[in-house]
This record gives sequence, structure tokens and C-alpha cells, in this order.
Amino acid sequence: MVGQTMMRIVRPCFKPSLSDAQVVGGGAGVGTRDGLLWYKDTGKHACGDFSMAVVQANNLLEDGSQVEAGPFVIDGAQGPCGTFVGVYDGHGGPETARFITDNLFNHLKKFATEQQTVSADVIRKTYAATEEGFLNLVRKQWLIKPQIASVGSCCLVGVINEGVLYIANAGDSRAVLGRIERGGRDIKAVQLSSEHNASFEAVRDELRQLHPDDPRIVVLKHNVWRVKGIIQISRSIGDAYLKSSEFNREPLLARFRIPGPFHKQILCPEPSILEHRLCAEDQFVIFASDGLWEHLSNQEAVDIVYSSPRNGIARRLIKAALREAAKKREMRYSDLKKIDRGVRRHFHDDITVVVLFMDPALIGKRLYGGPLLSLRGGGGTPTLAQKC
Repeated sequence: MVGQTMMRIVRPCFKPSLSDAQVVGGGAGVGTRDGLLWYKDTGKHACGDFSMAVVQANNLLEDGSQVEAGPFVIDGAQGPCGTFVGVYDGHGGPETARFITDNLFNHLKKFATEQQTVSADVIRKTYAATEEGFLNLVRKQWLIKPQIASVGSCCLVGVINEGVLYIANAGDSRAVLGRIERGGRDIKAVQLSSEHNASFEAVRDELRQLHPDDPRIVVLKHNVWRVKGIIQISRSIGDAYLKSSEFNREPLLARFRIPGPFHKQILCPEPSILEHRLCAEDQFVIFASDGLWEHLSNQEAVDIVYSSPRNGIARRLIKAALREAAKKREMRYSDLKKIDRGVRRHFHDDITVVVLFMDPALIGKRLYGGPLLSLRGGGGTPTLAQKC
């Protein structure tokens, strides 16, 4: 069987499984690590409960993520407040996703403070400032670390403020709403995010319209559509080598360089943005990197959340995806769990999941009186502070 052959190949890469979960950061309010899995089973955000989990597959975790709750203004005075979620699916390395985690929310607070509101314009400026900051970092490190020009990240953001949910996306991560229908008997999956992946004909058409003089702007390679035959996504933060010709040269590795200079950026950092006024039928939103959606459909994921306890639901979604990944390779889930990072990437991607539940009594509040929350997925120096 294929599964038995694969097991013989990867058995030397097995590692002992951890029987006792380790708490990251020394407190139950921070998160728990169990082998390659990190999770925060339950917590409170500005508008209800949340659950968060990350599983690593690459040698270095390339996903970044965060949940923030509290004021969206720098000085903490009266102004816009609510919940912020970010899922950053990195590729080529962890640097871009880490940079976004460190900087994007701070930019959002800066622009929300200036305009005293959260809006689509504030979010667009936030993405643009984050992109500019990372490209400046690439310029500074170009001579000593040229490979950073080939690192990028998808960027999915959700913001809840005064009863409005903003969904912004660049790349192919996904936000899916679970909405009650038929008097509470059914739950419907509603995809809120637009995906920017060349596998979609509409994305290929958009690229051809933007680059009418480039017949090879999208190329079918090994039955997969890729931008310039290199990358599947058409929008991202980072990927400087496809944003400016100044990085399309040595000392960048030859496999990332494209023939000749280009005068228009090939990939776009601008997000697609949706504004949705939340209502009583809107139960929860699943934010996840594409590693989850590779194995679960929108409706499958929503059904799991709706039919399961809230506590640990993000972890349950990841386990459901991993069981599907194991089944595709004719393996047992218990054997997949024993495969170490790096080799694990042959079976599934890094996966990040955040599930936000909405309390109708809280989603429209203008003032925030709850605990300040700042939590980073994967155990990367997260903090959880109580408001004075």
C-alpha cells in the first residue's frame, strides 16, 4: 500500500510524542504547546468568546497570527474599540509573517487614532504602511541577506467595531461566517473573504488585464496555474522580488529572478475588503490559513464548530484537517502526529485557525470595559494584560 511505503520512508523522522502539554509563557491565560501543536482553547474577546490553534509543519513556523481586544487608539482614550484578528500565512520563510505580526496592528491603531474611526480606508492605509515597512527592511538587509526578498505572506485581517465586521484579505487565507437559518435548525457557511490565487479564472483574468503586454503573466506549470510560473497567489505582503525590479538581480538566487526588468509590480499588496453589519443570526467566524481549507470545505468546518463545544474548537478543526491529510496518504492520524517538522510539510502545511464567537449583546458596544487582550499564535512572546 502507498501508506506502508510512505511509513517506511518517514519512520526515521519520527519523534517521541509529548504526553504532557507544556504551557507557553508560564500562564494558562497565554497558551499551551503539545509537540507541534499550540493552542488557546478558550478566551474572551471584546464581542464574545474565541478559540485559537496553530500546528507547525515547516522546519520554521511560517504562519503568524494574533488576537487583540481593546481600544484601537494609541492613547487608550475614548474612540473606536473592539476585536482584531490577524492570520498571516508566510511562504519562503517566517520573516514577513513575523514582521506583520509585529507591525500591522500598530499601524491600524495609528491610522484609527488619526481618523478616530475604523474604516476600509484605515485598513488600506494599514496594509500599505506594513508593505512599505517590510520592503524598506529588505533594502536594508539586501546585501547581507538577499533571500529575504523572496519571502512573503498572505494577510487576512478581521476587525469588529460598533457592530460592523471588516474582512480584509491579500492572498488565499479565508474567513467563513457561520449563520443560523430556518429558525435555528440549520447553519450556513458564508465565505466573507476574496481569495487571490491563480487557480481561479477570475484572478487570472485580472492579472492579464493588469499586464496586457505580458503573455506569460500566468503560466500553467505541472497542472498548476502560477504567476510568472513561480507563485500561486497574486496578492501578498513582501515578495519584494516580484514588486520591484531593484530586487530582480544578483545576489538573489537565480530561481527567483525573472527574465528582464519589469516596470509594474507583478504582485499587489492591496487587500480586498468587505464590510458586514453583524446580526443576531451571525454566530461565529472561522479565520484560517489555506492549510485548513485544503482539507475541509467551508460547510464542513462550519458544521464542526456548530455541533461541538466552544472550548477547544480551533484545535478540533485542526485535528479534523490532519485526519483528512492522513487519510489521503492511507495513514493513521496517530502516525502522522509522530512525524517531525520539516518532513511533516510533505503531508500538510502550517495551519492557523482562530474562531470568533459573537455575543449580540456585545457586538454593538461603543465603549470597551473588558480585559485588554494581546495574544500571538504559536507561543511567540504573547501577553495577556488586565485593564486597570
